[in-house]
Amino acid sequence: MNKLANMEMFVRVVESGSFAAAAEASRVSATMVAKHISDIEQRLGARLLHRTTRRQQLSDVGRLYYERCKHVLAEVELAEASAGELHATPRGQLRVIAPVSFGSHILVPALSDYMAQHPDVSIELTLDNRPPNLVDGGFELGIHMGEINEPGIVARPLRPYRRILAASVSYLNRRGQPEHPEQLSAHECLGPSYWRRFDQWHLIGPAGATCHVTVRSRFTANQGNALRIAALSGAGIVLQPEAVLADDLDAGRLIAVLPEWSLLPSPMYLIYAQDARPTAKLRSAIDFLVARWDASS
Repeated sequence: MNKLANMEMFVRVVESGSFAAAAEASRVSATMVAKHISDIEQRLGARLLHRTTRRQQLSDVGRLYYERCKHVLAEVELAEASAGELHATPRGQLRVIAPVSFGSHILVPALSDYMAQHPDVSIELTLDNRPPNLVDGGFELGIHMGEINEPGIVARPLRPYRRILAASVSYLNRRGQPEHPEQLSAHECLGPSYWRRFDQWHLIGPAGATCHVTVRSRFTANQGNALRIAALSGAGIVLQPEAVLADDLDAGRLIAVLPEWSLLPSPMYLIYAQDARPTAKLRSAIDFLVARWDASS
């Protein structure tokens, strides 16, 4: 007989308390139940059950075999469920957390495209510049900037996050276009207030050259769009992600400053909790976002 069928019947006998109850639950004869148990005992060369007219009791071998059988059958059930999940339609609500600027300017359009492909999925997006805490926050998926070394988290590398410099025409006409990063210290610079040292800009340029410059930031904000609007108003030189400034640069509302230089790109990861059985919505979202921002592309 099939080993898995033997195991299933043995577990049913133990948990139902008798051959007769197991036979009724399985819709087979008691003789067939006994045949399953006999096959296991002959194969193992050991007795699994001590039976009397009133009750049955597990032997030491039977007790150990019972625990192992439960584990094996659970793994088989999980394997079959996971395989079935591959063909399941993604559905339900997906809770996502991401940094504010990346989330609002870059992730939202991507998630809109994802929802267009998967109409049965809804998304709740939380924007927060603090490192994401998936477990405590109840999030299934997150975007993490910077290195990560957190147990129980899977981190899929995405394309590094690049920030560039830009300013309005009115500001550059008034203060001039800097020709080297060191000259930024003489300019009004608009930086994120959530950086620990928001007055320190570590830039990388041609051939990997680096420049660490101390800037003057009379205006800081914890939200990238506020810094962008300040730059559009002529308040100074802004340091923000390429994607946040792209439309303004294309339209000429902002002008690239030191275009060969940028902030040292930040590693970026798509993170999710280790899970032996990811849902169809989570698996499909991971595949979609990794394909869009694959680190190797």
